[in-house]
Amino acid sequence: MNLDAVKERIGADPVALGLILGSGLGQMAEEMEGAVRIPFDEIDGMPQSGVSGHAGALVVGTIEGVRCAILSGRVHYYEQGQADAMRPAIELLAAIGAQSVLLTNSAGSTREEMPPGSLMALSDHINFSGLNPLIGDGGDERFVGMVDAYDPALRIRLQEAAMSEQIELHEGVYAWFSGPSFETPAEIRMIRTLGADAVGMSTVPETILARRIGLAVAAISCITNLGAGMADTNNSHAETLEESAKARGAFIRLVRAYIRSFA
Repeated sequence: MNLDAVKERIGADPVALGLILGSGLGQMAEEMEGAVRIPFDEIDGMPQSGVSGHAGALVVGTIEGVRCAILSGRVHYYEQGQADAMRPAIELLAAIGAQSVLLTNSAGSTREEMPPGSLMALSDHINFSGLNPLIGDGGDERFVGMVDAYDPALRIRLQEAAMSEQIELHEGVYAWFSGPSFETPAEIRMIRTLGADAVGMSTVPETILARRIGLAVAAISCITNLGAGMADTNNSHAETLEESAKARGAFIRLVRAYIRSFA
């Protein structure tokens, strides 16, 4: 299915906002009104995820009176070794009218005062992986400035949305590790020293791609575990899914309030 066919399927009205939902957070897509769902494998060039908790579909509909496009599920660098795996999906959001995107992820906390179940708005990131989705791009446009990569005005919207729902929303720096193995205790000690408040395996390449094509970015981490060595248990994907499910109610209330600010 090409872009014209996608537009015909979802309708001509442009979307106001794009969202990418991380591990275990796909319930939002089920709550849209008048939703049209197109699996990624029916859209030309779209990435295919093999990770549990990532449904892999474009869902367009209305939430809180705002027309939104949700990418339910994402593809990570560690699946095929492609930092730009989400490029077609983000370009599709822009092509159907989105001016900004809300990215979400599940992340590990490096701060004891931000335990599992917490929510954190990203204020900045550390690309610790050293990978970049723009490698191979031509032209001067590839030299994308990353000051205020997480749009200050959108971060204010997120904080106001959190206050309206009486949800504590932390703010901090997210560090991208390539995965799929979790970080070691030594790596967590190092990244804490470098100033990271949370660690994860996604979001950063999507932010870079979105900024490359002119989309404003906001992002939220759902904290599912403490970093390696900070708790008695070992990290696992099962823990990620379990803890994200526990935080789902507050997360959905926060995102709904944020979307409402676009009405």
